[in-house]
Amino acid sequence: MQQPSQSSESRNGMAPQLLSDPFLNLSVIPAGLDSRFQSPSASKWILSRARRTLDAMIALTILLFFALPMLAIAVCVRLNSRGPVLFVQRRVGRAGRLFRIYKFRSMAATSGGSGPGLTREGDLRVTSLGRWLRKLKLDELPQFYNVLRGDMSLVGPRPKLPQYAAILNMPYRPGITGAATLAFRREEEILSRVHPSQVENFYHQRIKPLKARIDIRYMCRATPASDLRLVAATILACLRPARVSSGLRNPSAHPLAFPSLDLAEPNGAKSFEAAN
Repeated sequence: MQQPSQSSESRNGMAPQLLSDPFLNLSVIPAGLDSRFQSPSASKWILSRARRTLDAMIALTILLFFALPMLAIAVCVRLNSRGPVLFVQRRVGRAGRLFRIYKFRSMAATSGGSGPGLTREGDLRVTSLGRWLRKLKLDELPQFYNVLRGDMSLVGPRPKLPQYAAILNMPYRPGITGAATLAFRREEEILSRVHPSQVENFYHQRIKPLKARIDIRYMCRATPASDLRLVAATILACLRPARVSSGLRNPSAHPLAFPSLDLAEPNGAKSFEAAN
């Protein structure tokens, strides 16, 4: 794949074609990680028992409904390549606690689990079956068990490896989908346009702070309605990825649209196979 010119990359830090994506809105987000992000707040809905109860009920329903399809996927993973069916890894959760996340394995098993922590488009470690699982997000289905256990929520920042965690003292659970997850749904494509030797630095200096800002903005204003819109937008992005961006160009219709937020202002708010 042709690399972007040095001048445009150094000036913007990202491929010019991707800067126009309305989901990213990079012009209003600083490249550095604000110190105020270390102890973020959360909306009352995010911390409510009702939300946790709803998470558990939906997770149990999905695990029961998709029991047979998940069994079929497990058999296909086992037959497609050598290695375990499930990929298990420690991620950072609520209040910085580590937990084990479960996914269907989409990459070839490597000795000692070695390899880069970030995945780029065209990564040779991804199996033929894994490409389809990742495209349709079917590899994420076992994470509903994490939701049922209370490790995760349906909506929240994606659980990160310790070295990629940006939001410290996170008062909420990480999620299966989230505001930054939807905004950076083409992250592997973004990383594929960065020289391999610069991927880690690019992620830490550009993508990580952007994701943190987007997630914190969402979680301190989240409501049941906004969670529902985000889940619906995530499903649409999985089923029709080529049409989502053009269908949500109107900011007023954007599922993540919120009033402008001053992070310094107190509010009423009382937390790899790939890094995502």
